[in-house]
Amino acid sequence: MALFPDLVPELKAAMPQLRGRLLANEPLAPLTWFRVGGPAQLLFTPADADDLGYFLGALPRDIDVTVVGVGSNLIVRDGGLPGVVIRLGGRGFGETSADGDVVSAGTAALDKRVAEAAANAGLGGLEFYHGIPGTIGGALRMNAGANGRETKDVLIEASAISRDGTLHRLSNAEMGFSYRHSGADPALIFTSARFRGEPMDRATIRARMDEVQRHRETAQPVREKTGGSTFKNPPGQSAWKLIDAAGCRGLRVGGAQVSEMHCNFLINTGSATAQDIETLGDTVRARVKDHSGIELQWEIKRIGRALD
Repeated sequence: MALFPDLVPELKAAMPQLRGRLLANEPLAPLTWFRVGGPAQLLFTPADADDLGYFLGALPRDIDVTVVGVGSNLIVRDGGLPGVVIRLGGRGFGETSADGDVVSAGTAALDKRVAEAAANAGLGGLEFYHGIPGTIGGALRMNAGANGRETKDVLIEASAISRDGTLHRLSNAEMGFSYRHSGADPALIFTSARFRGEPMDRATIRARMDEVQRHRETAQPVREKTGGSTFKNPPGQSAWKLIDAAGCRGLRVGGAQVSEMHCNFLINTGSATAQDIETLGDTVRARVKDHSGIELQWEIKRIGRALD
């Protein structure tokens, strides 16, 4: 039984030139790394940036819009998501290229692919993206970083489309970057970005990328259903050390568990609901607060509504 009213027929009638795919009550769990959560009332995959602008310009303003990438840093709650979920596909938004010392990428491109494009062009400085399990769109929104580097260190500019369908270009300064955050208007949907690399020996770049990969595989539960790093590191602290000290390593709620390998990762052991995972995260936060007085902040984005 559908959770939400089907708005597809009336929207398609109002958008005769729409080229992307628009679906009603589409399951979102298969699109997230945790493999949990309810459906989207509407799921839209635009054909390209022009199609996205056309859709947004014609979309009634009372319909909420949420953008998701590959779902690597995301909990979709079990009751699903009202409004429209926009997921940028690889065909129109997944390209990467290099010209001189500039690497260009669509925001559906995996961070890892951008690191590869830079390496193939003999450009260093973007190796850190090799170890981030997400897309460039998420990297822009969260100022993604690893191994001592962040998106703010390499971004030249980003292109985005606003809720009225207008194209915008934002410089690095206009992105308002801070730790795991961008101050750019949350309503903007990023479509592409340009990064500055540093000419470097390819063997050196590859060695750095291999080191990033080894670190991930030996220190993080990359083979599990997980959402990546769960909580932000407090200033001068490591979230995983605080979680471990509070006795949360291996802690379970239903089918959700704090990873034994890395305490700042939550995993779906196979039967977890979104509620299990979110409750486990909040339980960890409460125990850390009681033990150390430090209040951990979620790094994973949580969207949608709980089941009634």
